[in-house]
Amino acid sequence: MSASNPKVMTVRRPGAAVRSPDGVATAPFWVEMLLEGGADGENTAMRATLDPGTITRWHTHPKGQLLYVLSGHGLAQNEAGSIEELRAGDAVWFAPGERHWHGAADDSPFSYISIQAAENGSIVEWLHQVETRS
Repeated sequence: MSASNPKVMTVRRPGAAVRSPDGVATAPFWVEMLLEGGADGENTAMRATLDPGTITRWHTHPKGQLLYVLSGHGLAQNEAGSIEELRAGDAVWFAPGERHWHGAADDSPFSYISIQAAENGSIVEWLHQVETRS
């Protein structure tokens, strides 16, 4: 990442969503960058919208990740836990290095804002696919 957080008040209007990179989830989903920081400790923030049944791969964030659910019915799980159901207004914190996945339940689209800080130019490490949801 080479971008830096803005140095003054900045307004980003909706409408700049792009498809996620191939291979980070069971299907591409819409991602709209709200804040792009690449220097250590700077935050990135994005709005993501997933179709029903779309879930991410297992992954970690070097400085942790906050998800804030905007709409729909979602799911999240860390490596040691059971699947948690998510609804609008829920906030989920994943600790630095905590292996986890999240995505849309089979019966609903799912939209959230995620915030994560950069470390050594990275905000995420993508791991293997989720084999079974249990």
